[in-house]
Amino acid sequence: MNIPGSGLAKGLAVTLRTLTRRTQTVQYPDAQPELAPRTRGVIGLFEENCTVCMLCARECPDWCIYIDSHKETVPPAAPGGRERSRNVLDRFAIDFALCMYCGICIEVCPFDALFWSPEFEYAETDILDLTHERDRLREWMWTVPEPPALDPAAEEPKEIAAARKTAEKMAAAQAAQAAQAAQEKQAKEDGA
Repeated sequence: MNIPGSGLAKGLAVTLRTLTRRTQTVQYPDAQPELAPRTRGVIGLFEENCTVCMLCARECPDWCIYIDSHKETVPPAAPGGRERSRNVLDRFAIDFALCMYCGICIEVCPFDALFWSPEFEYAETDILDLTHERDRLREWMWTVPEPPALDPAAEEPKEIAAARKTAEKMAAAQAAQAAQAAQEKQAKEDGA
């Protein structure tokens, strides 16, 4: 059974309820907003980890990552070794005018060279200035937050457990060898 004007009364009730609450407006330039821990702002580049594998540029659906490199010959590490060649990064740029902030480039990077930074204040008056070169991307790296701590109740990863057990066995073997050497030394001193 519809009472005439019930919809109007419900709408006015919502309006009156909202009028009695405090405002949630943040005065943005004066007060910085409280951002969530996993905020996607801008992408930071940790250049030392980049091996110029081009996976990020290939997987980017917007083709907004530009990478240039050249090959360089590295002398052998040990005498008699052979020379190796490695890629050297010349240019790494991201066009944030094209970027859709999907995070695929960060996910596919096998060497952890790309990270999300919560910084979002990089507006420009010219759209051409939204292409950030590697120097600017390196600056964003310092704003990347620390990763969250591991859950203390979580199970230890298998790889770490195996490495720890191997290290314990090696330490026990070294301790046994040291004890045996001490016993032999003691036996020689007693026999002399």
